[in-house]
Amino acid sequence: MKAFVIAFGIFLMPFAAAAAEADAGRFQLEKSGDHFVRLDRQTGALSICQDKEGALVCRMAADERAAYEDELDRLAKRVTALEQGGVIQRALPSDAEVDRSISIMERMMKSFMGMVKEFQAEENTNPLPQKT
Repeated sequence: MKAFVIAFGIFLMPFAAAAAEADAGRFQLEKSGDHFVRLDRQTGALSICQDKEGALVCRMAADERAAYEDELDRLAKRVTALEQGGVIQRALPSDAEVDRSISIMERMMKSFMGMVKEFQAEENTNPLPQKT
């Protein structure tokens, strides 16, 4: 059986190399007992691969699967909380917040326009000499 798996692996290597050309070096296969371990170098995910009826079938390692399920549960809870309106209701500011923001903008614009008027007055009192 080991000889068959090794021969099968050697037989599949050219096909695997052709498929991996687009993303060369992303995955690494290592023989471990009667199966292979595939490492995804981009994500760090491990998969256990076995030869089943002439095809190499890979599945997530048990630890990876548990972490995957935990992440799915966490995200499902977060989506539920968002759908119930915790954050969505706070998306729009209150009237008091809008009024405060407008008053801040008014003060800023008045101050800016005051500086513009000062520069215009200074320019009128000290005109630049005509050079033409």
